[in-house]
Amino acid sequence: MREITRRGALKGSAAGLAAAGVIGAPAIAQARRIKIGYVSPQTGPLAPFAEADNFVIAGVREATKAGLSIGGRNQPFEILVKDSQSNPNRAAEVASDLILKDEVDLMLVASTPETTNPVCDQCEVNEVPCVSSVAPWQPWFFARGGKPDTGFKYTYHFFWGLEDVIAVYTNMWGQVPTNKSVGGLFPNDGDGNAWGDKERGFPPVLGKLGYKLTDPGRFQNLNDNFSAQISAFKAANVEVVTGVVIPPDLTTFWNQAQQQGFKPKAVSIGKALLFPVVLEGLGNAGHNLSTEVWWTPHHPFKSSLTGARAQQLADGYTQASKKQWTQPIGFVHALFEVAVDVMKRSKGAGERASVLDAAAKTRLDTIVGPIAWGAGPVKNVAKTPLVGGQWRRGGTFKYDLVITDNQTAPNIPIAGKMEAIG
Repeated sequence: MREITRRGALKGSAAGLAAAGVIGAPAIAQARRIKIGYVSPQTGPLAPFAEADNFVIAGVREATKAGLSIGGRNQPFEILVKDSQSNPNRAAEVASDLILKDEVDLMLVASTPETTNPVCDQCEVNEVPCVSSVAPWQPWFFARGGKPDTGFKYTYHFFWGLEDVIAVYTNMWGQVPTNKSVGGLFPNDGDGNAWGDKERGFPPVLGKLGYKLTDPGRFQNLNDNFSAQISAFKAANVEVVTGVVIPPDLTTFWNQAQQQGFKPKAVSIGKALLFPVVLEGLGNAGHNLSTEVWWTPHHPFKSSLTGARAQQLADGYTQASKKQWTQPIGFVHALFEVAVDVMKRSKGAGERASVLDAAAKTRLDTIVGPIAWGAGPVKNVAKTPLVGGQWRRGGTFKYDLVITDNQTAPNIPIAGKMEAIG
């Protein structure tokens, strides 16, 4: 049997440790991997918001496949994706897993307060930097107990606010002669309670502009009978309907309205009317329904990550999926633009304090427009532009979204005028 010398044993041990990555600077550097967590509602009633997530994330992974150069070292860039299943409790649970088990350096989250808020709350409690979007800033900020003068420490948000969507809707309604009688569809959820709030929502602003609002009260999501709301609207001679409902509820409401002879001149609905798949499900009854428009292929912005313009990103999605573009494409892409920019300006993986500092100092031109925290309207919130549009039959797809009012963002081109339904 060959004798094992002391020197040989030590040499072998050192080689083994080096192979295991225990010693040696190159091994340590290689082990440092940037981890980005991302939570969105990929299944459940909010799933249309995440329809393009796989496409966007694939593009980001391709753009970062060589890693990020930080402090003279290359660090691999990893994205860990979780499905909230359209459930706030599930959103909090998967966020906790990403924080405690995966030890992400930065959390990203998108799509409605039911997703953004529980994830952001987990990040605030566990002291993890987080950037969120695709939820109006008021239900993201105030529903979480935010105070304008102090805000939050770890969570940052970019999107538009209720003041913007109210301005967009009323600007569109002003193009159509109506009696200014408005019916409100406000469900019992984060968005519905914020939009229907008597102090910060639609009611006080509509009153000042001479509109009379009929609000039949809150209802639960996935409602199968809107007869009470329709009866109240007919009794008040409502000619304009507004609100913020999930896609299945809009389909139920509008089909029942047609059946019961309720024919308003304008219907401007948030959330549900964002998605072409919802309009296709309505058949011909979707013509001239209107909604807020956060992003389109015609927006005059480009990606800081890939250099692609809005039109190129939308075309890429259609080519890859054979589906029509959707508004969340731009904002999900912008979330990852911010993430890459933040990490490049930080000390890298495992340096959460540095990541937080970099996030707070963000000044970035993205595919949805400039994003910079510090100007307000409150701490931790940056606003993005908003315009209004109508769905019209025809074109390459069954329905096209036509921008009909840009008074709130004149740099985004309009393509038509608001038309009455019917």
